[in-house]
Amino acid sequence: MTGDKLWGGRFTESTDAFVEAFTASIGFDRRLYRHDIAGSIAHAQMLAHVGVLTQPECEAITKGLRQIEAEVDSGQFAWSVELEDVHMNIEARLIARIGDVGKKLHTGRSRNDQVATDVRLYLRDGIDAVQAAITRLQEAILTLAEGETETIMPGFTHLQVAQPVTFGHHLMAWFEMLARDRARFSDCRRRVNVMPLGAAALAGTSYPIDRAYTAKLLGFDEVAENSLDAVADRDFAIEFVAACALVLVHLSRFSEELILWSSAQFGFIELSDAFCTGSSIMPQKKNPDVPELVRGKSARVQGDLMTLLTLMKAQPLAYNKDNQEDKEPLFDALDTVLDCLRAFADMLPGITVRREAMARAARAGYATATDLADYLVRKGVPFRDAHEIVGRAVRIAIDSGRELSELVLEEFRQLSTLIDNDIYEVLTLEGSVKSRNHIGGTSPVQVRSAIARARKRMLEI
Repeated sequence: MTGDKLWGGRFTESTDAFVEAFTASIGFDRRLYRHDIAGSIAHAQMLAHVGVLTQPECEAITKGLRQIEAEVDSGQFAWSVELEDVHMNIEARLIARIGDVGKKLHTGRSRNDQVATDVRLYLRDGIDAVQAAITRLQEAILTLAEGETETIMPGFTHLQVAQPVTFGHHLMAWFEMLARDRARFSDCRRRVNVMPLGAAALAGTSYPIDRAYTAKLLGFDEVAENSLDAVADRDFAIEFVAACALVLVHLSRFSEELILWSSAQFGFIELSDAFCTGSSIMPQKKNPDVPELVRGKSARVQGDLMTLLTLMKAQPLAYNKDNQEDKEPLFDALDTVLDCLRAFADMLPGITVRREAMARAARAGYATATDLADYLVRKGVPFRDAHEIVGRAVRIAIDSGRELSELVLEEFRQLSTLIDNDIYEVLTLEGSVKSRNHIGGTSPVQVRSAIARARKRMLEI
């Protein structure tokens, strides 16, 4: 065996120093140590269960692995680039600790199915952490929405004032996006929770292993059906990063709104000082750095997704060294989405809502024009004719520098004799939002009901 390599028996030359560093993954895959040890303990217990290991051998291996885990936890473990990756580092340390019995651990498995198992165990925990972080952010949204069920703001299309909505209703749109994100991770988790262990290098093993037994020990729902597929594909990791990318797309959109709303031009909200920074040259500035950075980090995770898609697209079956490159984008996506979710959940409770500024913006944009059209339709005017009448009313208001509600009745009646004094009730912002009194509508009654249903859904998760 060449040098300290556990696989070096076939080689007569030592690995070039640059190649050794170039091919090593220990710099980033060491974070899998806990999952690698858990998989190894379960594998040893299965080997003892089928009689490949004796019970004393299994106990020695398990004890040794637990001691190694404690070493890593305490920072006392000495990682070695020469040993390439987390798997070989732990196995070499086990052999050093317990002797030749440690060499029996790798019976019936390969690093190929070992790493695939480690990544699935790691992602399973990662998904649980992301879902908990999404839930925490959803709770922050619900709390903010509860206090703003009657706060009127302009709703926008094309970033132009469209119709009045309540701020609570707008916030609940964010909640629903995150609910779908959370559901995507639940769906992804089902495909992640399939055990590759037992596929060995690519063809399975001749040892009498019991894969169902190992799967039960590790909490997998099922075992991978095909050994080639089990070690060769990373579609489960791609799916996870795709779900992360969608979360970040949503957070990026939320960020864009917070950035706009906190600007002097909108003035709808003020972010807490704790989540903003100042300018090195302009003392008046309060920059929304946290939402801006979240918006930027969405691009980073989209890049992680493209990296993994491109990594997989031309690989023949089965395992290839290319797949060592799956971990850094995968780890980065998980770290980034967790950080961004935390930043948002921490930031929302500190938002100050400028309710009058929101109402003033809604009043200034002819937001009740559609309500005037609906009023005419209820009087028997065909909608297209009503649309034309309201367009002319808006033109009069624009030309005279007034809001629709400031036009006098005689002006309205010149457009349609069906218009009467009750039109002014329709043209108020409060009347407009209250009239949208159906499931999914923006009326305060419906927003409160939506929040109540959302809280019930949260309890059912």
